[in-house]
Amino acid sequence: MFSRRVGPGIEIRLFELKDAEPVFTAVESDRAYLREWLPWVDFTASPHDLRRFIVRVREQFAEGRGPQCGIWTNGAFSGSIGCHPIDWPNRNCSVGYWIAERYRGKGIVTRCCESLLDYLFDDLGLHRVTIHCGVENARSCAIPERLGFTREGVTRDGEWVNDRWLDLVAWGMLEQDWRARRSAAQSDQAETKVK
Repeated sequence: MFSRRVGPGIEIRLFELKDAEPVFTAVESDRAYLREWLPWVDFTASPHDLRRFIVRVREQFAEGRGPQCGIWTNGAFSGSIGCHPIDWPNRNCSVGYWIAERYRGKGIVTRCCESLLDYLFDDLGLHRVTIHCGVENARSCAIPERLGFTREGVTRDGEWVNDRWLDLVAWGMLEQDWRARRSAAQSDQAETKVK
């Protein structure tokens, strides 16, 4: 089973069928906030819908096409992060994420993205990872920006969400850029320890 310890009290792990109830509870609690940006929210009407999703994403992982994970904070479900199916001939994928409203603003998603990117680039050897965010979703766009992704452009009317078209900004990261960023961060940490 796929899981990664991200930081103190924070873990990402592949969804299991038993997760359907806590995930549905979180979606139901934050439905109005989540449906503003995420098209799947309106199609998630029961834990049964989430069980079907979990079966699909576990098959995706078993086929070697990347993990879809729950984010667990101090043992409580707090959000989700994962890959849309990996395109192996081109060694790339896109990553999506969401966080329950009460966990926003704590840097959890940024840390989870870092951990997932380490896995995708270092363990799986991908060449490119993209993140697509609603242009007006400043919180979501701040994550790839913070992580050093390149803003590559806007897809006009890229997604139908909550009875309206959303423009999507595309953010891209290449393997060499991620490695250079990680190397610089490790050098900075080593320098700080010496001081």
